[in-house]
Amino acid sequence: MAGEAWYYVVPFQPDVNKALQDLRRREFEAGRYNPVQHFTEFPVDLDKPGPGAQHASIEEAIEASDMDGTRSILDMEQVGTDPEPGTVTELPADLAEELFAGERPTAAMVEDVLAVLGQLVERGQGVYVVLYQGDAPSETLFAGVSWD
Repeated sequence: MAGEAWYYVVPFQPDVNKALQDLRRREFEAGRYNPVQHFTEFPVDLDKPGPGAQHASIEEAIEASDMDGTRSILDMEQVGTDPEPGTVTELPADLAEELFAGERPTAAMVEDVLAVLGQLVERGQGVYVVLYQGDAPSETLFAGVSWD
C-alpha cells in the first residue's frame, strides 16, 4: 500500500526546527491526525476547527497510530540533513532547480509540483521548501508521505 501524501504551509521563520515543532503542536492540539481523523484533507482549513487532541501527548498519538503513522506532520520529529524516517530535510538543490526552473519558489509555483513532491519522498519522510514573495522569504512548505 502506498503512503498518504500530506503538506502544510506555515509563516516563515528562520529556525526551521521551531517552525516544525510549532506546526506539530498546532496539528496535535487540533486533533488533525490518525487515529483521531483517519484521513485529513489538505490543505488544512485553519478556519475549520479540528476535533481536538484525543491523546495526552504527541508520542502517545504516534504510538496509537501504529504502523499507519499519524498521516500528518506529527510523524516528523526533527529537521535533518540526510533523509531518514521521521525527519524533514531541505529539498535538495538540484531538485529545487529542476522543479522551480532556477527561480525562488513561490506559493503559486508549489501548487503545480505538490504531486511530484509526494513521489520524490520516501514513506515516513518529509521535505521543506522556503517560499518567497519577491526577494523575501514568506512561508515554509512542509511535505511528506505517511507510513501506510
